[in-house]
Amino acid sequence: MDIFAIRQALADAARAVVLPAGVAKLTSTAHVPDAVSAPHFFVAEYEIEFDKAMRRALDQIQFTARILVGRADELSAQRLLDSMLSGSGPTSLKTAIEVARGAPGEYALGGLAHDLHVLRVQGNRLYEHAGTQYIGAEIVIKVIGEGSP
Repeated sequence: MDIFAIRQALADAARAVVLPAGVAKLTSTAHVPDAVSAPHFFVAEYEIEFDKAMRRALDQIQFTARILVGRADELSAQRLLDSMLSGSGPTSLKTAIEVARGAPGEYALGGLAHDLHVLRVQGNRLYEHAGTQYIGAEIVIKVIGEGSP
């Protein structure tokens, strides 16, 4: 699997969320940015499990992505974050990302992987990024695909 292409596809999929009127559009990157324009989604760390099937037939990558929301109004920021972390709805990152699974029988992420699944949300807390504090959380995404090119 092409890790950077997968990271980019996940960032692209996250942009499909529809945020409420008056809220800035979600920005996203495939990498940890130097600075963010909140609300911002980025793909951060990942772990790879090789050889989940014989002869390099399958690898599994677990990505940890972060969503950061500005704290100008803490209650509104928490409400926005909670809506993006929900399991369904137009503001749900889980819903937006899992659309990239494709139709039944299709490969995920435009052919980059066999499948993906948003596993969980964790670390709902304050984050400091480039000297600024944000309310945020981590989203763990499992991607499976061919181990050999």
